[in-house]
Amino acid sequence: MQLLHKICILGAAESGVGAAILAKQKGLDVFVSDFGVIEDKYKAQLREHEILFEEGQHSEEIILSANEIIKSPGIPEKASIVKKIREKGIPVISEIEFAGRYTDAKMICITGSNGKTTTTLLTYHILQKAGLNVGLAGNVGKSLALQVAQQKHDYYVIELSSFQLDGMFEFKADISILLNITPDHLDRYDYSFQNYVDSKFRILNNQTENDCFIYCADDSTILNELSKKKIKPKQFPISLTKKTEQGAYIENDEMMIHVNKNTFNMSIFDLALQGKHNLYNSMASAVSAKLIEIRKDAIRESLVDFENIEHRLESIGSIHGIEFINDSKATNVNSTWYALESMNKPVIWIVGGVDKGNDYSMLIDLVKEKVKGIVCLGVENRKIKDTFLEFYPQMVEAHSAEDAVKAAYSMGVSGDIVLLSPACASFDLFKNYEDRGRQFKTAVRTL
Repeated sequence: MQLLHKICILGAAESGVGAAILAKQKGLDVFVSDFGVIEDKYKAQLREHEILFEEGQHSEEIILSANEIIKSPGIPEKASIVKKIREKGIPVISEIEFAGRYTDAKMICITGSNGKTTTTLLTYHILQKAGLNVGLAGNVGKSLALQVAQQKHDYYVIELSSFQLDGMFEFKADISILLNITPDHLDRYDYSFQNYVDSKFRILNNQTENDCFIYCADDSTILNELSKKKIKPKQFPISLTKKTEQGAYIENDEMMIHVNKNTFNMSIFDLALQGKHNLYNSMASAVSAKLIEIRKDAIRESLVDFENIEHRLESIGSIHGIEFINDSKATNVNSTWYALESMNKPVIWIVGGVDKGNDYSMLIDLVKEKVKGIVCLGVENRKIKDTFLEFYPQMVEAHSAEDAVKAAYSMGVSGDIVLLSPACASFDLFKNYEDRGRQFKTAVRTL
């Protein structure tokens, strides 16, 4: 007699609840445990599907009796229950890994330290507009597991964080995209950049000669790592400076796309996403779309009419000539570098939050060139002050979005930009970066 496969899911938000519903559908014995408070909408879904769950605790006896654990990417390895699971040798996987067992859909998977959400949404936009049966999953959209259970798409465009990749073993991308690698989340990787690099390169796991790999050929970390590895999938580099036989590059302000002897080009000034960093996002999305043989005119049209995401260089409007921009999604230094680099007016910069091992020194020259004033929005701002105080002795500290907006507004004059681009996670003062961005927008509108 075969024993029922028992799965325990840690974390009852989008990915955890989706995995639970899929597990239940497949006849598995499933239990969901969340150490925090479960949102009402997720409780309702669990009850609807008659799935056992708990909140505010982890019942070790139940969890440690599981055959397999599906862990939310937000739960760190240092959590007590995770240590005990590891000690017992119970396999720990991600929701993406679990969902991948039950679908043969084509997977376009996107990772990178910066730009992955924009690229994921743009790629999804192109496929959807081309009339394909496509789902959006991973860090954006609905849970992949829930979609596999209920919708059964032919394609999925999936944004993958390093944490999700860490829990993926048998899963395979048909098209993998690696945009860039810069130091981020080092607190979760023993402050080792190589550990983080290794995590990002897991996007190539299980790919064969029949699959495709799109990567940034201008990123020295990626190129260095590629020189050490034998890469099985077909390679499609993208570059702003180098011509590529396969992939994409920029020449004379034209985006040139070359995929399997199919070519097309379009002016970079026609792209919906402007700015140097966004050229990589547009090139990666265009190449992936050509690889699945979407028509050139459909790709062109989608690249022109795409609307960018909330909290990513989102213009809120102007008050007395001072423009306010919400870039709350900039949760690392490199993302903030891109934001500052794209500014063409004097900036009052709102920065700060939970430091993830940040090195702010790479911003010094750019900040001195672009920034006229700094507002620190965080509980602990020592590292930011140590880096920038000698250049900005009037640096202001704020402990709410409202106070930060008022302080920045008082520093500004007509023609300035107030830029929220924190370079940090948000968990000291806010629920998440979305909450931080929305509180910022509310504060601006109540000035």
